[in-house]
Amino acid sequence: MGDPSASIAGLLDTVRRLRGPGGCEWDRSQTVQSLRPFLLEEAFEVADAAAGGDWDSLRQELGDLLLHIVMDALIAEEQGRFDLSGVADGIREKLVRRHPHVFGSPEGLTPGQVEKQWERIKAGEKREEGIFASVPRSMPALQMAWRIQQRASDLGRSLPSPDESASEIIRPVDLAEVSDPKIVEDRIGRILFHLVNLSRSAGCEPEAALRRICLQFMEDQEADTVDSGTPAV
Repeated sequence: MGDPSASIAGLLDTVRRLRGPGGCEWDRSQTVQSLRPFLLEEAFEVADAAAGGDWDSLRQELGDLLLHIVMDALIAEEQGRFDLSGVADGIREKLVRRHPHVFGSPEGLTPGQVEKQWERIKAGEKREEGIFASVPRSMPALQMAWRIQQRASDLGRSLPSPDESASEIIRPVDLAEVSDPKIVEDRIGRILFHLVNLSRSAGCEPEAALRRICLQFMEDQEADTVDSGTPAV
């Protein structure tokens, strides 16, 4: 294992050179807005590597994601807003603040209790901004529904019971008789929201459940294609 401080410093120097005079024109032209889609893609690739248990791939993908963190921090530094040290100090202070059972009075908590404590402290910090202020609006909608329902549940807010969600999901609707597409979209959105609520109540992460079924579907389709001899499109 190497020296993390030296490695991060070396990466920062490399990115500074890429964005500096005589550097790479592509890197020099980037902004935090233009890098956003690549950042999201790298985050998903990290998740894929972690799910697959491929440690070498995970190391590489974490490096790609780290590059984006360093690049965004350097762009902010160039504009006089903050730097990488400020990013690291901010998350370190947050970890200390949200782990009073470790950095305050030692207290044995279960993982579930730690998660609820984290959300409670977070809600207190964000109270003036609203209880959902920290939920990214660009988060995939299925994951967003799961997170906001978790947040509401942790704060004791009223949510439909599993039976109520099940009834809403199976409530018949003739979409052929609905002429307004917004009504159709609203109905489908509500069904999905209740499906997430039912999943959450059962202790199942809906994003993971749907992803597993999607992957299984793709595998089955590929197998059918091979068995039938039909060339893949």
